[in-house]
Order: sequence, then C-alpha cells, then structure tokens
Amino acid sequence: MDKKTVLFDAHEAMGAKIVPFGGWAMPLHYGSQLEEHHAVRKDAGMFDVSHMQVVDLTGPGAGDFLRRLLANDVSRLKTPGKALYSCMLNEQGGVIDDLIVYYLRDDWYRMVVNAATAEKDLGWINSQASAFEVEIDPRADLAMVAVQGPNAREKAMPLLPEALRGPASELSVFHAATDGSWFVARTGYTGEDGFEVMLPESDADAFWKGLAEAGVAPCGLGARDTLRLEAGMNLYGTDMDEETLPLEAGLTWTIAWDPAERDFVGRKVLDARRGAEDNQKFVGLVLTGRGVLRNHQKIFVGDQEVGEITSGGFSPTLEKSIALARVNRSVADECDVEIRGKRIPAKVVKPPFVRNGKACIEV
Repeated sequence: MDKKTVLFDAHEAMGAKIVPFGGWAMPLHYGSQLEEHHAVRKDAGMFDVSHMQVVDLTGPGAGDFLRRLLANDVSRLKTPGKALYSCMLNEQGGVIDDLIVYYLRDDWYRMVVNAATAEKDLGWINSQASAFEVEIDPRADLAMVAVQGPNAREKAMPLLPEALRGPASELSVFHAATDGSWFVARTGYTGEDGFEVMLPESDADAFWKGLAEAGVAPCGLGARDTLRLEAGMNLYGTDMDEETLPLEAGLTWTIAWDPAERDFVGRKVLDARRGAEDNQKFVGLVLTGRGVLRNHQKIFVGDQEVGEITSGGFSPTLEKSIALARVNRSVADECDVEIRGKRIPAKVVKPPFVRNGKACIEV
C-alpha cells in the first residue's frame, strides 16, 4: 500500500487526483496541470515534496565521509547554509542518486535524496560509513513544501517563523537558513525562484493552507515534471541511473576533479572515461515537425541511429515539443526522431529551455 504524506488529507480536500509515485500516494494535479504549470512560471505554486528523504549527517567525520561518498566536494562549502548539488556514485561510476547537500557546521550536513530511491540510498550510505565518525539520521519527523515562482518568496515569507523571516529574505540562491526547527532553502526543481521549506510535520498543514490563502496555487507531479523538463533538470531513473555515468548525463559539471588525491567512490572509472571519444553527450531537442517527443524514442542522423530520448514532452511555456536526449558526439545541430514509424525533424539545442519565465533558446 502506498505511503501518504502528512498533507494527504489536504490534497484530497483540494480535489487532487491521487496517483502512485515511488511508493507514495501523491497528487498528479488539482484539476489542470497546464494552469498549475503557468502559475509557477507567472506567479507562485506549491508542491508537497514530503515524500523526499531528508538525512542529517553529524559527527567529526561527516565532512570527510561526504568527500568520499559524493562526486562533488563538500569542502567547497565554507558558509553555513551553503548548498551543493552532487551525484552519489557506485564503484562503476553509475549514478545511485542525485541529491542536494547543505553545510550547516563542520560536524553537521543535511542531505535531501529522491523518494523512489530513499531506501536504497540509505542502505548504500550506511554501508559506506563504517570507517568514519559520522551518525546518519533519516528525518522521518519533517515535512517538505516547495514554493516556486516569481512571487513565491514574497507570498511565503509572512508564513515563516518570525525569527527566520530576516535570514530567509537575505538568502542567496542555493543557500539555506534554519532556526533549529524550520529549515528554509532558496532551491527548487522548476527553473524559477522560490523556497524549499523543511518543517515539523505538526506545522505542515497550517503552512500549506496558509500558502493557499495567500494565493499560491497547489501543484502536482504533472506540472513538476513539465517545469523541470523546461528547466533542463535531470530526473533520476529517466535521464540517468546506476548504469549511466554522469559524464553522459550532462552532469560532468557536478564532478570535483581537484584535488586529484580525493578518492571518491567511482572516481577510477570516471578518470578512465574522462574525455573518451565514444562518450555520448547530453543535449536538448526541439521538434520542428509535427508530433510529440516521448521517452525512449530513437534519434537518427540520416540512416544512422545516434541516440535516444531520455525525457520528452510538450512545453507549455514554449508551446513546442521538447526533450532531453543522449546522443553520439558526432551529432551537430539537427537530427530526426522516429515517432510512430516516421522520421520527424528536430533541432539540437543546449538546455535549459526556459528559466525565470523566459525562453533560453530560439524557437
């Protein structure tokens, strides 16, 4: 039976269509996925992301442990609250999960991992931790709400604890502040500004309803997916997985190669594959012919199959069909996508497609 977040009753009361997702019963939409998408691009929307797993790592060895565990380097984090995006790799260099980690003190880091991989992630993290002085605490007591859009921070601010409003108003992008109970991060998965708020489950219902009263639109998984696709953000299990190197998922920028002596998990494989001519590249596609781009459609240049779509769909902002794809390095500016047995032309672009409500590509 699918698990339910603390906000499940609120979703039902708001008329959400509930679907299974990663072992959870989650809202797909509240009537119109399209309206929810546009609300985030033009005003403010909120998402229940309480199904994601918050993990606190504490102890004198926490930093050294994360420098081994993650492909990115937490020693880059000098300011309390600073966040870092990283992949967690297996020994073969494949992506176990992508995640955000926050530095709070030298002996306290907070990590947020994906819902569908949480059990696997925790098993891997614990299996790697034995040589380090670190305690791993999955925070089952916290809910998480993402408030996203150009007006999101303004509408959310009055609902934060008074002691957090000042620090939250001064947050730079990819930074967080906490009062020890609530945790407010200027991060998101939509390509818009906003907050991701981790808070005690006992406070979640009032916060959610307060946001609704402030004019923040409740949004489901459908809009979350079209927004992240427009923003060129990877979805775990779709754009990468344990068989995929970050080098071939558009995530090379998340690997901290220096210092060379830092031996993070998977490094030996990545070092050997770095710059290899047969590595595929990760690109964006915009369909110029008629049709809709979908996951797993094959990509051709002439008669040669050169890759596959990893995430595809319709962009409500651009009113075009767009996709993320893994293709051979030889692919240049144009290709064809096989849709229902026909080859349809597409333009190759560099993601993102949309950020801060505006097109990042020519359409």
